[in-house]
Amino acid sequence: MKVSHFDDLETRSADQRAADQLASLNLQLRRNGLAPAKALSDLALLPVLRKADLSARQKQNPPFGGLPVSNLAHVFQSPGPIYEPGGVSEDWWRMGRFLHAGGIGKGDIVHNCFGYHLTPAGMMFENGARAVGAAVLPAGTGQTDLQVRAAADVGTTAYAGTPDYLKVILDRAAEMGVTLKIARAAVGGGALFPSLRNEYADRGISCLQCYATADLGNIAYESPAMEGMIVDEGVIVEIVRPGTGDPVPEGEVGEVVVTTLNPDYPLIRFATGDLSAVMAGQSPCGRTNLRIKGWMGRADQTTKIKGMFVRPEQVADLVARHAEVARARVVATRDGEMDAMTVMIETESGDAAPYEKSVLDVLKLRGKVQIVPRGSLPNDGKVIEDQRVYD
Repeated sequence: MKVSHFDDLETRSADQRAADQLASLNLQLRRNGLAPAKALSDLALLPVLRKADLSARQKQNPPFGGLPVSNLAHVFQSPGPIYEPGGVSEDWWRMGRFLHAGGIGKGDIVHNCFGYHLTPAGMMFENGARAVGAAVLPAGTGQTDLQVRAAADVGTTAYAGTPDYLKVILDRAAEMGVTLKIARAAVGGGALFPSLRNEYADRGISCLQCYATADLGNIAYESPAMEGMIVDEGVIVEIVRPGTGDPVPEGEVGEVVVTTLNPDYPLIRFATGDLSAVMAGQSPCGRTNLRIKGWMGRADQTTKIKGMFVRPEQVADLVARHAEVARARVVATRDGEMDAMTVMIETESGDAAPYEKSVLDVLKLRGKVQIVPRGSLPNDGKVIEDQRVYD
């Protein structure tokens, strides 16, 4: 496969990347007033920063919670609210790497349908388009008829936006009898279903997706190989057990925790709340960085059972109390008109009694304890499963 890479960082050896990232990490730690790390694995010794923590810090110390922000050019607001800084240096959010992988570059005009109002998505993709030499039509959202007319008049060749809105534009263009030149799509912010990707391919449009957040910028992205998502060179990604900061083995589903190497906004171990898993091996496209499977659900599985909230952190505490327990899973069901709770525990022990007291102590609820063999719980990242159906 003949490929073109954005820069030499994408094809570094694992040893070189680890050494470079450790040096950058220690600069980030210093900016946050933290001691240097001896190895990247030392990250696991630091606390995880969750969105709720960041929101609380920002309320106490607005607008950025006392984090060492520098070179501030914009302030954005995301639901919560959480405020994010933005910069204007080249490719500040690192979206250019993704757009380049999607074949977007000089000569392209990007029809940018990400929002420009308060949230940073529009600016993120515009900044990335500049990094690859493309021009931008700052379309934003809504007013589909005007979008179709502008796309036709300007001759936009690429689309950036949510996966489904491109179909709205294409379908409306067909109804209006307008032919568009869009041949590539860089999407994010929603699920790209295989059927929709196939529909775009049938219309002659190559569509790739990225995984990005307002706080962190680009985290991972697809290449033409379309085998998982390649982690961006400007972040360090960990997959941890939900409710903890403990890394899980390769292939096991857990929560995505990200440390950004952006010196202007040095977030350390920021929990995205999303589930994913590390894939083995390297991408056939020649990029050598870690790959993840993409978005696999939400890690925050907090559920109310019998009027009490049960949180992933509590399930993690339950497991930590017993060295012989590998994993646990709380299952909420209905027994007639009443809530019921079963706690499935992976262990070689055949006696449920010792765990019943721990369940009551930690979860503050009585429930059935079911002992299951090691490795029998699904690898889906769930520690709380709500099976209740309300008709």
